[in-house]
Amino acid sequence: MNEHESSNILIVDDNPTNLRVLVEYLRSTGYKTLVATGGDQAIRQLEHHTPDLILLDVMMPGIDGFETCRLIREKPNTADTPIIFMTALSDMESKVSGFKAGAVDYVTKPFQLEEVSVRIHTHLTIQRQKRELRELNATKDKFFSIIAHDLRGPFSGLLGFSQIFADPNRELSQAQRNRFGALLHDSARNMYELLENLLAWARLEKNSLNISPVQMNLYDVTEKAIALLSHNADSKKIQLSNTIAADMEVYADPNAVSTILRNLITNAIKFTEPDGQIVVAATFENNVTQVSVSDNGIGMKEETSQQVFQSEFPLSTTGTREEIGTGLGLLISRELSALSGGEIWVESEEGQGSTFFFTLPTEDSERIVSAEKVTT
Repeated sequence: MNEHESSNILIVDDNPTNLRVLVEYLRSTGYKTLVATGGDQAIRQLEHHTPDLILLDVMMPGIDGFETCRLIREKPNTADTPIIFMTALSDMESKVSGFKAGAVDYVTKPFQLEEVSVRIHTHLTIQRQKRELRELNATKDKFFSIIAHDLRGPFSGLLGFSQIFADPNRELSQAQRNRFGALLHDSARNMYELLENLLAWARLEKNSLNISPVQMNLYDVTEKAIALLSHNADSKKIQLSNTIAADMEVYADPNAVSTILRNLITNAIKFTEPDGQIVVAATFENNVTQVSVSDNGIGMKEETSQQVFQSEFPLSTTGTREEIGTGLGLLISRELSALSGGEIWVESEEGQGSTFFFTLPTEDSERIVSAEKVTT
């Protein structure tokens, strides 16, 4: 089986026979193909399509393959796309010119189809490995950034406040003990939440997070999430309400739903001013439950709300009380929502608050399909 099946190959050649043979062969091996009969047409096609690999003839009327290759390399979306020259030129100077123009390989005419296939497969594999390496490096950099920066804050709080309690020469009033004790607890809780998100993120990156959906009571899971975060809300005098119907059920993984809710509620608390309000609600329509977490906090600019779930790595900003965060919570919520078969998005207006939505199946879709087959 072709591991790169459905990859898009752009073939640029002015010879109709070559095009027909290549298109028929590549499609028979599982590739999708695009065709251009000259350099100018290829450049125009790249305005609308980004192929995974380009087979490029050298000798063409108009701009030749070398110039076409240079122009392709100047376009941001194809700067790294593998280009394989197809040429009858076998002299060293022509080969060197091709590599200097940006090609990664070449096949000589008349070409052998099996050789073309092997070279395509090789360079698609290299391209995939390069992409995976970039992603791994980006993940590693983000992970180390979190460890170096975001763990330092909670640890500093733990060390500082515990040192106050450990100092035998320091006398503290009961009010001071209560205050420092609450701050110590906040630092420990923040560090625990960060570690929980780091562990969840690591499992998501390794594809080792198991999702086991069951029929579950959404109200009960929401109540537990709110109870865990009630201290956070109380510390800012924020009213946290659960308006979900007590008998509402969904078909989902309780741990995944709980994690999504905790992260969205934590995010709402972070960006809501003291004495604000946060409401968790849910509606049912077309066998899908839509859950919302709404706040009357500081909201977001339109460009920020458009990016919050689109970035490869999440945006991180400080809260209304300079709370430190990594943005991992929203990234994890996005991934868990997708794994649960739902969607997640946000509606927000700067100064007017935000509402985060995510959807969940209400019943097991496989069971519904089976029941429909029985009744029909």
